[in-house]
Amino acid sequence: MAQGLPRTHLNSAGLVRALATLAEADVADSRQSLAERLGDWLDFTQALALFSALNAAAGEPGAAAATPAATPAAAARRALAHVRAVLTESIASDGASRAGRSRIDLPVPAAQATAEQAADFEPWRRYYLAHQRDMNANIGPLRASVRTALSRQSATLARLAALDAVMDEALAERERALLATVPALLKRRFAHRLEAHRATRAGAQAQDDPAAWMQHDGWLAAFCAELKTVLLAELELRLQPVAGLIEALDNEMGKQQ
Repeated sequence: MAQGLPRTHLNSAGLVRALATLAEADVADSRQSLAERLGDWLDFTQALALFSALNAAAGEPGAAAATPAATPAAAARRALAHVRAVLTESIASDGASRAGRSRIDLPVPAAQATAEQAADFEPWRRYYLAHQRDMNANIGPLRASVRTALSRQSATLARLAALDAVMDEALAERERALLATVPALLKRRFAHRLEAHRATRAGAQAQDDPAAWMQHDGWLAAFCAELKTVLLAELELRLQPVAGLIEALDNEMGKQQ
């Protein structure tokens, strides 16, 4: 039997690891529930692997192989790399922690903001949701285009593309519900770091200056780094089904050559 897509295990999921790291300090009760639900969602990738492996054994003939430089698999890999690079750069270039033009501005404390005003998590929640919308807007069309590429190659890949389309639609609401819980976990981490910062300043004579929070050793800078780690992990999670489809396409093209 031909080899299918790589199995995706819960313990290897970057997003689950990133969230578990945050949970260890202050929200351990939430960790297992969220991890289990994300694990159920990741089982979709395993379903694709099983489907691909079973149907690859049938050995249906595909379209004539193209030259290696122009294969649909190569084009799909380039498209995936482009989307990953664009979204990764969008997360990295925030206009604050790294200089340069940003697509989504980091909600750093405004000038003259009081410590109380700057301690509001709501701008950070909107920031995270904006990146989630950005991922949706870029990854959705990419996934659809890869499905189209699969459907043009062989009966096996056409069925895989059809399954992916059905599962994508069926799980869309569940995916949104699960990933919508991530900002809530980050909110608790934000509050935990803020509380620790205030504890270290207990009895300090000088007024707390929010402008210092984003300095290299500031509590908000540390939180920002954690938030970006979670965003990058979510990005890779969202790209997994696309990468799996591309691998199936690549495998099929290899059999045709």
